[in-house]
Amino acid sequence: MVRIAEIQSGSVAEELELRIGTRIVRVNGQKVRDGIDLTFLLAEGMLEMETVDPEGARAIYEIDREPGDPLGIVPAPDTVRECANECVFCFIDGNPKGVRDTLWIRDDDFRLSFTYGSYVTLTNLGPKGLDRLVEQRLSPLYVSVHATESEVREKLLKNRRAGLIVEQLQFLIANGLEVHTQVVLCPGWNDGAHLDRTIHDLYALGEGVRSLSVVPVGLTRYNLNRPVRMLRQEEALAAVEQVEAASRAARLDRGYGWAYPGDELLLQAGLPVPEIDYYDDGALIENGVGSLRVFLDDLDRGIEAGLPALGGLRVEILTGASMEPFFRERILALERATGAHFGVTAVRNHFYGEMVTTAGLHAGEDLPEAARAVSHRPDVFLLPAETLNQDDLFIDSLPLADFRDALAPARVVPAWELTSALEAL
Repeated sequence: MVRIAEIQSGSVAEELELRIGTRIVRVNGQKVRDGIDLTFLLAEGMLEMETVDPEGARAIYEIDREPGDPLGIVPAPDTVRECANECVFCFIDGNPKGVRDTLWIRDDDFRLSFTYGSYVTLTNLGPKGLDRLVEQRLSPLYVSVHATESEVREKLLKNRRAGLIVEQLQFLIANGLEVHTQVVLCPGWNDGAHLDRTIHDLYALGEGVRSLSVVPVGLTRYNLNRPVRMLRQEEALAAVEQVEAASRAARLDRGYGWAYPGDELLLQAGLPVPEIDYYDDGALIENGVGSLRVFLDDLDRGIEAGLPALGGLRVEILTGASMEPFFRERILALERATGAHFGVTAVRNHFYGEMVTTAGLHAGEDLPEAARAVSHRPDVFLLPAETLNQDDLFIDSLPLADFRDALAPARVVPAWELTSALEAL
């Protein structure tokens, strides 16, 4: 059942005097298991809705409305379906004590895959779960395959059900669903000939497999070499060559690239960032495949469109080691456009380990050290806004307010988009 978290003003639900905390048990005689069920069942025009109020009283409401008209019910978030695997590269094992609570959630929830594009393994779904995906047309789904060879996938995920992946994908595709697939590449585990086999098997499933992205394993000092190691540059380069060979073949056969290396794989291989048309419809940008190109293009367009005169302001950009070269390439253009003086500082990640170079995983405890190491005294520090959650807490739960106090009188500005941040200075 689903609990009501909010009633929208002026809605049908408000007219019915439904209350926050009321549970919706059935709609038109069908059990409501979660928010996905509720969305589908409320699409009908004629509704018979059974509820239980916070005091336990049952009621049935008969509702006649135009199909698709909003009822005004905002459901509480569903309990996350947790992972049944013990992946050898699990990000949970790479967390230190003190990280935000949400980083300890082992989610493997098909509902999040459908609604937010997060990747799932399907190992916690039996035949009934797969039937539900088909019945409710939950497509496209995003599936972490990692390997199509049963024994290889079972070893990676430490789950005997992991070997069913090809059969599961065949079932979904045969019933009209589409999937985007992903491989997290672990050297010595699923690379080389195993990656070739995975590429071949997924492509052979037909156009229901909409894409394959290959990303490098991400490790921290807490799970490095336990038992997986990082890719070496030559291994990353070899993997990109395998993926691009598949992409070239797919363009000839299907008219689009199909197989794509993740941004981080390209960086580890030391390769330039492809132009935007390399990523076709951009369906995987939110998953780190083409997002770097989008960021750089937006930055360049923002500079070319004109920036405010900042009159000699000293601005220091704090970023991850992987992004530092891209900002440095644009310092002269930023200075010409604004009249300000720009510097770039790559933050060393002591919290997770220096192998972690993405800005989104900077801890609050690492940023002041990096800022104080700047040789001159900036007027403004710009830091990536993705280092913060909605409560302005860094990944180690330190508040932004403490960081600002530590660097006063300089201003500290979290920036989702650099040129917009400069316009707001």
